[in-house]
Amino acid sequence: MSVRDRVRVKEVRTLSDDWYVLKKTTFDWQRADGTWQTQNRETYDRGNAAVILLYDPDRRTVILVRQFRYPAFVNGYDDLLIEAPAGLLDNAEPEERIRKETEEETGYRVREVTRIFDSFMSPGSVTERLTFFVARYSPDDRITEGGGVHDEGEDIEVIEPTIEAALAMIADGRILDAKTIMLIQYAALHLLR
Repeated sequence: MSVRDRVRVKEVRTLSDDWYVLKKTTFDWQRADGTWQTQNRETYDRGNAAVILLYDPDRRTVILVRQFRYPAFVNGYDDLLIEAPAGLLDNAEPEERIRKETEEETGYRVREVTRIFDSFMSPGSVTERLTFFVARYSPDDRITEGGGVHDEGEDIEVIEPTIEAALAMIADGRILDAKTIMLIQYAALHLLR
């Protein structure tokens, strides 16, 4: 029996359709013991996305970005968030989108990208599935200053720490973004050992 056989959707209500879509769904769930239980869940649908870590194995550096994130701010984080470049797919294929997003945010034009895994980042409430990539870069690959798309409200600073400095930023709390932590740890284990 698949999970699809264990879910009976009764009602779906749209609560908000402004920035992204927030829905409240009432459904019946067939529990492991065979009984049915009515549950309610809210889901926030912002679409799927892609994220990338650029790494230079010769200099043992990575490219990260710093930007303002309102949800982190209202949860008490009074600094710019350090992240790996990322963006929503907007109906594009993940590899196509991450190439464009990398150039917009960092100014680097990547050649070969490697897809390493997919992950649901907050599956209890957010529908987003994130595709993770890594790509080699060199200083010669930078074709613009980056900084993001002004009309989309992006105001992005590009930083280039060593892998050791990035790991230290995770340890001391300067990097709190889950997708970035995952990519830096991947790089430390598999790319920049």
